[in-house]
Amino acid sequence: MLASVFENLGRRVSDHPRTTISVWAVLTVLGIALALFGVHGESLFSRLTTGDPTVAGSESSEGQEILAAIGDDGEDVTLIVDGLPPTADGVAEALQPALAAVLAVDGVETVLDPVSLPDGPTSDAGKLLTAADGDGFVVIVSLDPALSEDEASATVTAVVTALDATTAALQGLEPAATGLVGSTSLIIDAITHQVEQDLATGEAVALPVALLIMVLVFGGFLAAAMPMAGALASIGTGLGVLLGLSYLMEVDASIVNVVTVLGLGLSIDYGLLIVSRFREELTRLDGLESTEAADAPRRRSRKDTRVADALVRTMATAGRTVAFSALTVAISIAGLMVFRPDILRAIGAGGLSIILVAVATALTLVPALLRLAGRRLVRPGLLTKVPGADRVLRHTAAVDTDEGVFSRLAARVQRRPAWVAAGCVVVLLGLASPVLGLQMRNSGIEMLPTSSDQRQFVTRLAEQFPSTTSPEIVVVAQAPAADVAGWAADVAEIEGVDTVGAPTTEGEYSVVGVTLESGDAGGEQAVDVVTSIRDLDPAFATWVTGQAAAQVDFVSALGDRVWWAVAIVVLATFVLLFLMTGSVVIPLKALLTNAISISASMGILVWVFQEGHLSGLLGFTSTGGIETFVVALVVAFAFGLAMDYEVFLLSRIKELYDEGVDPETSVRLGLQRSGRIITSAAAIIIVVFAGFVLGDLLIIKQVGFALAVAVFIDATLVRMLLVPATMTLLGRWNWWAPAPLRRLHERLAIIH
Repeated sequence: MLASVFENLGRRVSDHPRTTISVWAVLTVLGIALALFGVHGESLFSRLTTGDPTVAGSESSEGQEILAAIGDDGEDVTLIVDGLPPTADGVAEALQPALAAVLAVDGVETVLDPVSLPDGPTSDAGKLLTAADGDGFVVIVSLDPALSEDEASATVTAVVTALDATTAALQGLEPAATGLVGSTSLIIDAITHQVEQDLATGEAVALPVALLIMVLVFGGFLAAAMPMAGALASIGTGLGVLLGLSYLMEVDASIVNVVTVLGLGLSIDYGLLIVSRFREELTRLDGLESTEAADAPRRRSRKDTRVADALVRTMATAGRTVAFSALTVAISIAGLMVFRPDILRAIGAGGLSIILVAVATALTLVPALLRLAGRRLVRPGLLTKVPGADRVLRHTAAVDTDEGVFSRLAARVQRRPAWVAAGCVVVLLGLASPVLGLQMRNSGIEMLPTSSDQRQFVTRLAEQFPSTTSPEIVVVAQAPAADVAGWAADVAEIEGVDTVGAPTTEGEYSVVGVTLESGDAGGEQAVDVVTSIRDLDPAFATWVTGQAAAQVDFVSALGDRVWWAVAIVVLATFVLLFLMTGSVVIPLKALLTNAISISASMGILVWVFQEGHLSGLLGFTSTGGIETFVVALVVAFAFGLAMDYEVFLLSRIKELYDEGVDPETSVRLGLQRSGRIITSAAAIIIVVFAGFVLGDLLIIKQVGFALAVAVFIDATLVRMLLVPATMTLLGRWNWWAPAPLRRLHERLAIIH
C-alpha cells in the first residue's frame, strides 16, 4: 500500500510537471515577499525577538515580570563621549544647545549629563556620569514610558540622530573625541541585523560551493541544478512559514538562521538522492530496451514512457526513503518541543515546518523538473568536452557499478572488522572527552562580535561607568526594606559576592542588587552565588533574577524534561527502523553509534568554543561556555542528520539483502551504491553549515561548527567504517527479531 502511494504521487507529478513547478514558483515568491515585506509592513526580521533564553514560570522569569510591573521607567538612550573631559573649556557652551535639540524631540522625558547638573561634573552626581579615567562622560536620555512600541521606535531613531549631532558639535572642540550611542532597542536591532547579514553570508558561501560539488557528482549543471532549485524553493517558502509562526509564538533572532540552514541542507540532501536514483533507473531502463528496434516516432514515444517509468520507480524507492528519512529527522527535532523553554519549542516548531517544506519540494518540485529534463540528465554534459574536465568527472560523477572506491573500502574493513570497530570507538571516545568539562551559559551582548558598535558601547559603559550599569544579580523580595536589610547582610557573606546594594522599596516589593567579584554575570561564580542565595531561607518570598539565574533555571528545565525527550525520540526511532528493517538489532546499534558520534562532536565543540582553541581562525572570543540552548539543539539536529544517513545506507543494504544477497556482500554493495550519495550529501551539508560559521553571531557559529563536525564524523568514521565493521561482525544477526515481531513486521513493513 505504501509503495502505491509514492508510485501514484510519481505518476501525478509526471502527468502535471509544469503545474507543479508553477505552484512552487508562486509559493516561493510569496514566501520571500511575506518575509521581506510582511503583513501591514511588519517583515519577518522586524518581528524577531532576542535576549537571554528564559523559562516561563521559572523563578527568574517571574522575578523579571515583577520588576517590569513595578518599574514605570521608559527606555534610556545613552551617549558615551570619549576623549573629552566634561570639565574641558567650551564643553558646556557646545553641549547645552545640542542637548536642547535632544530634549525637544517628541517623546523625550529627561536629559541627564554631568555638565548641566547644579554643581557640575565635580559634584557627587557629576562624578557618577564621568568616566573612571576622567576622559569622557555620558549623556542619558530617558523616554516617556507611556509611548507605544511604534512611537518609542520613532523617538529612539530621532534621539540617535540628535545625539550624533551632539557628538559632531563636541568634535568641533576636540576632533579626536568620539561618541557611542546605545540602548536596549538598539542592541536588539544590532542582533537582528547581524542575523540578516550572517544569513546572506552563509548562503553566499554555501550555495555556490554546494552547486560545484553537485556538478562534480552529476557531471553537469543540469542535474546539479535540480536539488538547488528545491533548496531555493524551501528557503523562500520556509521564510514565509516562519513569519506565520511568529504570530503564534515568539521567534528568537537566531532561530531564522538555524532553521534556514537545516532546510537548505536537507533539501539538497533529499534532492541529491532523488536525482541520483532517477538517473540510475533511467539508465537501467535504457539498458533493458537498448536492443529494441523501432521507427523514430515510436522510439520517441517509448523514450518518453521510459522517463515516466523511471520517475515512478524513483518515487517508489528513493522517494519512500526520503519520506522515511524526513520522518526520522522530524522525530528528533520534535523532541525539542518536550522542553519548557520557549526558544526550544520555537526551534522545534520551526524545524518541523521547514522539514515538511524540504520533503515536499524533494517529492514534488524536483521530480517535476526531472520529468521535463528527461533523458538530457543521462547524456554527457558540456563540461565533458572541456579539456581536462572529462578526466576529473570520470572519477567524481555518479556511475552505476558495483565495484569502486566504496566497495573496496568496505572489503578492507571486512577483513579486520573487530579491529576497525574498536579503533573507531576509541577515537570517538577520545574526541568526546572534553564534553566532561562542559559549562553552559546564557550570553547577552557577547553574542555580537567585538567589532559591533553596540558591544563596544556595553563594554565601555561597564568599564568606565559602573554606576550606570545593572548589578549582575537582582533579588526581588516581597517584604519591607527594613526586613530585607538583615537578610541582605547574609547575602553579603556569600563567597564571590562583592557588594550588596541597599534595598529599595516599590509597593509591596523590595529590590536588592548584588555585584560579583568576578564581574561576569554568566560565569561559574555567578551560578554558585545564585544557588547560594536561593538556598537561604528568609521569612518572606524572594525571586533571584539576572543572567546567571536565568541560566540556572534553563539548565534545570532541560534536566527536568531531558529523559522524556530522549525516551520519545529513542522509542520512535526504534519503531521506525524496525518497520524499515524488521530487525531489533539494527535500531539498537544505530542508537548506540549515533550517541557516540554526537558525543564526539560535542567534545570538539567544547574544546574549540569553551576552551578557546581556534578562536583566531574562526573569529570569535570565547565566553567560557557553550550557549545553553545550543547544546539541546545540536544534539537534536545531529541525531536527526545521523539518522538521515543511516536510512540512506540501510535502505540499499536492506534492498540487496531482501533480494537474496548474503549479509557480507549486501553490506559491501550497499555501501558502494549509497556511499557516493552519502559522502556527496555530507560534503554539501558540511559546506552549508560551515558557511554559517563565517558569520559573526556567536550562537550561529557554535551551531554551524558543531553540526558540520557532527556530519563529518558521521559520514566518515561512522558510516564508512564503524557501521560496515559492526554489520560484518553481526552477519545474519543484523536482521534478527523475535518471532512475534517478525510476524508484525510482515504486516507493517516499510521496505522497497
